[in-house]
Amino acid sequence: MQQPRNFSMTGAVDLGARQAAAKRRQQAAETGTGGESAFVFEVTEATFNTDVVARSQAAPVIVDLWAEWCEPCKQLGPVLEKLANEAAGDWLLAKVDVDANPQLSAALQVQSIPMVVAVVGGQIVDGFLGALPEAQVRQWISQILQVADQVGMPARVRAEAPAAGQAGAGQAGAGQAGGSLAGGAQGGSAAAGLTGVPGSERGAAPARPAGTAGPAELLGDPRFDAAQQAMDSGDLDAAATALGQVLADSPEHPVAKAWLAQVDLIRRVTSYDRAKVRRAAQEHPDDPDAQIQAADVDLATGQIEASFDRLLGAFQRTAGEDRNRVRLHLIGLFEVLPPRDPRVAKARARLSSLLF
Repeated sequence: MQQPRNFSMTGAVDLGARQAAAKRRQQAAETGTGGESAFVFEVTEATFNTDVVARSQAAPVIVDLWAEWCEPCKQLGPVLEKLANEAAGDWLLAKVDVDANPQLSAALQVQSIPMVVAVVGGQIVDGFLGALPEAQVRQWISQILQVADQVGMPARVRAEAPAAGQAGAGQAGAGQAGGSLAGGAQGGSAAAGLTGVPGSERGAAPARPAGTAGPAELLGDPRFDAAQQAMDSGDLDAAATALGQVLADSPEHPVAKAWLAQVDLIRRVTSYDRAKVRRAAQEHPDDPDAQIQAADVDLATGQIEASFDRLLGAFQRTAGEDRNRVRLHLIGLFEVLPPRDPRVAKARARLSSLLF
């Protein structure tokens, strides 16, 4: 796969191109041949940052660059639309008319069409030219989803990516937790509730992961209430058991995963000698275990970006099983925060660039 690159679309907008695209959208709506859905949508120079770059933090976005006069485009386009609707949110399809959006075409270095690129975490990670058969397109998309998995983009979050036209609020979660359960018991950063926990006395109740209302009221499952009561009383094992029961029934439940990640982080950090951990990390920058423990302490004390940066640095300096262990631990720390937190999105994008 080709090297990913950061992408941002800025600059003046060609009003003529926008008018042409708008006319085509209106004609498509009138004739019912537009092909747009919650998972397939047209993108312009004005909306690329919101509809592609920002939304790629929650779901891979595949960009189809086409033109009305391009016959191969007319063969490939329906295949991509069919697969996008079948995927139902595991990935999103953004269609770009190159004639109507010349600046965007230039920014993407389009030399021939059809051209398809995949954007994950705000970075272009791969692409292809020409009208490939459906089987090859499926195989390529499966590779893109593997990239998403490797950077810790959970499938449920991908499936709950905002529908077309809804990405504008908060830049499609270019960091903000959404209104679905993926946002957790909303009301503040999960890590904020952890700040200072390692320094408290053993037996003192750690802060609730996030929010103030009881989970039973928020989520309709009494096991969340049991988990929160256990955390309030300092019984982290009981909290983990309750959350584990939820995950046994719903393995991808985003709130249960986030709360359990927080509980596990608290349990690990309360077992550390923080001064010793920080000293070991400073003296042994190439020791993955030392960096992993220091990253836990960083995150638990509210130094979120420092925690992620530490592990990204360790990922660059290690190889083999150590490298994979650092990657998996970093992905585990992502779970502590809401999936669309901007710091998570930024770290995922950097991890993606280091992987490919």
